[in-house]
Amino acid sequence: MSEEVLEVIADFATAVEAAAVNVKHRIAELAGVKEATAVKEETFTILKFEKQVGSRIGEYEVAYKASSVSDKWTYAYNILRQNNATIANRYHGEGYVFGYWLYGVDKIYRQKLKPK
Repeated sequence: MSEEVLEVIADFATAVEAAAVNVKHRIAELAGVKEATAVKEETFTILKFEKQVGSRIGEYEVAYKASSVSDKWTYAYNILRQNNATIANRYHGEGYVFGYWLYGVDKIYRQKLKPK
């Protein structure tokens, strides 16, 4: 098989895995079951993030697809996409240090969570 075909198959498998995690999370939510964090934060922290500063949100970080390991980035991206992670609805779990979201093309954003 060509490398391109294998990459497509790997991307598909990653998307299916992210969707399965989302289904598990939604079922637990609908059933009113408090579940452990569906995905370990390590899924995101292994990406290469670059620090940025914005006038509206202050300090945050961006992981570009081109700067990260492709399959790791795609897996993290698919989890955020399946969970509709936006700046207003950031993805994080219990014990997470950062909240994660998507905006634009081939970028994953994160910002430190504020203490409760």
